[in-house]
Amino acid sequence: MRKFYFRTPDRKKMPENLWTDNADGGFRFATPTLHSPEPISSSLTWERDQKPCHSFSYATCKIMEKKMKSYLFYDLETTGLNICFDQILQFAAIRTDMQFNEIERYSTFVQLRPDVVYSAQANITNRISVPDTMNGICEFEAVTKIHTLFNQPNTISIGYNSFNFDDKFLRFSFHRNLLPVYTHQFKNGCYRMDMLPVVTMYYLFQNNVLKWPEINGKPTLKLEHVSRENQLVTGQAHDALVDVEATIELAKILAKEQKMWNYLIGYFIKNEDKKRITNLPYFFDHDGRKEIWGLMVGTNYGSEQKYQIPVLYIGDSVPYSNQTLWLRLDLPDLRETTTETIPEKTWVVRKKYGESNLLLAPENRFLKNLDEERLACVEKNKNWFRKHDDILQDIIRYYREYEYPIIPDLDVDAALYQMGFPDKTDESLCRDFHTASLSDKLKLADRFTNPEMKRLAIRIFCRNYPSYTPKVFLEKFERHLYDHIYDDKKALIDYRGKPYGNFKDVLAEIMDIRENQNVDNKQKQLLNDLESYVKSKAR
Repeated sequence: MRKFYFRTPDRKKMPENLWTDNADGGFRFATPTLHSPEPISSSLTWERDQKPCHSFSYATCKIMEKKMKSYLFYDLETTGLNICFDQILQFAAIRTDMQFNEIERYSTFVQLRPDVVYSAQANITNRISVPDTMNGICEFEAVTKIHTLFNQPNTISIGYNSFNFDDKFLRFSFHRNLLPVYTHQFKNGCYRMDMLPVVTMYYLFQNNVLKWPEINGKPTLKLEHVSRENQLVTGQAHDALVDVEATIELAKILAKEQKMWNYLIGYFIKNEDKKRITNLPYFFDHDGRKEIWGLMVGTNYGSEQKYQIPVLYIGDSVPYSNQTLWLRLDLPDLRETTTETIPEKTWVVRKKYGESNLLLAPENRFLKNLDEERLACVEKNKNWFRKHDDILQDIIRYYREYEYPIIPDLDVDAALYQMGFPDKTDESLCRDFHTASLSDKLKLADRFTNPEMKRLAIRIFCRNYPSYTPKVFLEKFERHLYDHIYDDKKALIDYRGKPYGNFKDVLAEIMDIRENQNVDNKQKQLLNDLESYVKSKAR
C-alpha cells in the first residue's frame, strides 16, 4: 500500500490524514480535520512520495469524504434500562476508516431531564453524578448531534451488544425528539453492526484469537470482562469513551483474521444475510413443502447451550413483514404441543435481515457444539412433525398472524410503534422544526396534523427550553411530573406493558443498595447526591 498525504498551502502535512489505494484501484479517505466545524483552508494538495500530485478545493474534499465508508464505534451511558422513558447521560463515539485509523472522536454529557427517574443502580455503575449531569447540553441538542453523526453517508455504526440495547434506546431518543428513526439503518449507504455477535462467533469457531474470561467457571462475553482479560484499554469500565476504545481494540484483533471478519460483516448487510438464509438446507420435504433450517447464534441462548439453537424457518410475519420466524427445534416440550398450548410449548425467534441472531448452515463443523441429547431431540421432533403436520400448520399460522397487543393510554414517548410513520406533511414539519429558531419552533409545534407529534414538540420545549415555553404548557407538564414521576399515583407504561418507576422507587432502591451492596466512597457520594436531588424534587 502507498500512502498519500494532504498538505495545506503553507506546506504543513496534516497529521493522520491519508489516502490509501487498494489493489482494485479504489481509495479510502480519512481526514479528521475536514470534520471540524472550523475552516482549515481553501484548498489541499494531494501528495504522493512527497511530490505534489493534485490539488482539491475544500468543497471537493467534502464531497469525496461523503463517498468513503467509515466505522462509527459508539457507546451510551444511560439513566436506566427503560428504552422509552430513560435518557442518555453520556454519548461517546470514535469514527475510523475501514482499517480502524481514527478520524475523530466525540464525547458528550447530557443534562438530566426533569421527567426521568435516574436508577440508583445505573448511577453507581456509570458513576455520573447528578451535579455533573447539570453541566451537559440539553437532550434535544445532544440527540440531534448524535443523529447527524449516525446519518453521515456510508457510516457503519457499531456498538457492543448494541442491537439488544443501545440501538433501541437511540430509536426512542430519535422518536422523542422528532428525528427520523430508521434512516441510519439503510439510507445513503449507512448500516449497523453489533460486535457482540461477532465476538460470539470467534469464541465458538476461532477462539485462539483472544483470552476468554470466565466467572464462576462459566464463560462471559461482556465487554468489561473481555477487555480486562485481554488488557485492551486502561480506564473505568462503563465510561462510554473507554468502552468505545475497548471495542475498537477488540475489532483490530478480530479483523486480523480477515477472511472471517469480512464474512461476518456480511451478516449485517440485509441482502447478503437474506441470500445466506435462502441457501440454508431443507429440514424435511413433506407433502411437497420444503422447510429450511439452521443454527441460530446468540448470547441470549446461554453458554450451556454453546450460544446456539437449531431452528426451523416457519415463514414471515404477516402484520410485520420485516420479521422472519424461526421455531426452536431442541425442546422436548415441542412434541407435547396442541392447538391450545402453542404459546406455552413452543419458542419462536423473530429475526430481521441484517440483525443479530446470526444463522449458520447446520453442517457437521457447526453441529459439533450441540451434544448428542440435543441432536437426538431435533431428530425426534422432526419425526413427530411428519406425523403431526396439522399441529405444525397451527404453529405456523399462530405465529405468522400474531399481532402485538395494543397498549391503552400509551404515553406518547413510548408510542413509536403504535403511532406508525408520520405522513408527508408532518415529516416535512419535523425537518422544519429542527432548522427553525426557538420562536419559530413553537409556532411549528401547533401545525402538526398528528396530535401526538404536537405533544412531542411541546414536550421538547418543556424539557429543554422551559424559559421559552408558554406557562400553560409548563403547568400541564408539571402535572405530568407529579402524577407519574414524583409520586406513584399512576405509573407510565411502555410499549411492552411494563411500568416505569418513580422517585419513591429510587429512594427505596438507594436504601436497598446501602443495606445489601458493598459500595466505595465515590458510590456513597453518588447515592447521597441522587437522594438529595430526588427529595428536593418530590416535595
